[in-house]
This record gives sequence, C-alpha cells and structure tokens, in this order.
Amino acid sequence: YKASHLQEAEQMKVLEGAKIVYSAGFFITVSPESMDIASEKAAEKGAVYCLNLSAPFIVQVPPFRAQLEKLLPAVDFLFGNEDEARAYAEAVGWETTDVEFIATRLSLVPMKAGKPPRKVVITQGCDPTVVAVRGSVTKYPVVALPQEKLVDTNGAGDAFVGGFLAALAKGRDTAECCKAGAHAASIIIQHSGCTYPPSPGYSL
Repeated sequence: YKASHLQEAEQMKVLEGAKIVYSAGFFITVSPESMDIASEKAAEKGAVYCLNLSAPFIVQVPPFRAQLEKLLPAVDFLFGNEDEARAYAEAVGWETTDVEFIATRLSLVPMKAGKPPRKVVITQGCDPTVVAVRGSVTKYPVVALPQEKLVDTNGAGDAFVGGFLAALAKGRDTAECCKAGAHAASIIIQHSGCTYPPSPGYSL
C-alpha cells in the first residue's frame, strides 16, 4: 500500500468525510506515510483519530515504535492489550509491568494543540478494561464466560475495538463504549476463527 493511493481523490473524499479514523498498528509496517496523512487530515477536519498498538513487536522494533510515538500527539483513542502495554513500557525503560501506570503515562503524552485529552484503552482478557484519561484511571467490567464457552480468542481485541467504535460513532460515553466492546469480544471468542452469529444480540 502506498500513500499515493490514499491521496487519490476517491480515497481522500472518504477520509475527509470520516468522523472516526482508525489505524491498526500493523499498518506501521506497511505505509507509515499513509498514517501520517490520515492523522493530519483527521485533526484538520476535527475527526477522531484512533490507533491500536496491535502487537508487542510493533513497540519493540525501534523504527516502528518511533512512528507510533510520532503519531501519539494526534491520537484521540489508543487501544492495546496488557501484553502490548507492558512491551511498550519495557521498550522505553519505564521499569514497570503495572498496566494502570503504563496507561496513565501514555494518556499524559502531550496532544497536538487544540485536541482533547487522549483516552488510552487497555484490555486485559478476563480482567477489567483499563481506561486512562489525563492520568486518571477507570476500570470497566468485561463479560465473564465459563471456560466451556471459550472456543477461540483470535480476534477478541479487534472485536472489542469494533464494538467500542460502533458505540462511539453513536455518541455513547466511555462506559457504554466499553460495554459494547466487551459484548463484541465475548461473542467472537465463542466461535472458531473470526466468525459471528447472524444477530449481534446487542443494540446501541
């Protein structure tokens, strides 16, 4: 994927009309320039820009981490899981494995002028989701499932973000966004692969 593709009129029209722009961290390995363009356009248009840490190696490989840190001032919502958060802390020498502390520090990285405070959203499997804003942490419950209902946890993080952003697009608050994300994740892990039932069993 090349930035020139994103810059074509058809793609730019979509980007300029978006209210929420989401980048997976994996895209840092493909076209960091495209992420720069997307984050800058989101800031220009007043859209929400979201980024996912995606995998420990993204924060462990110096050039990839440098791109992530370049983007952070434009990031309104930073998503990740506990392993990715701890990998970041280790990579930058914070000498802690405390997820709440890590989320807090990431929430305090300065934003671009005029942008609201960042929300750092860290999932922890069956433990509560950590959300840090302005250095303050709130924890939100997840949907607890009995062991026999767990089929495949692949896609759980992506499903959480999908549910979260669907609620965000509907104007819901952080608690409702986390609730929608937790529901989506709880459904996906009951199915093999990234499959899902005909009905989500949830309404916003």
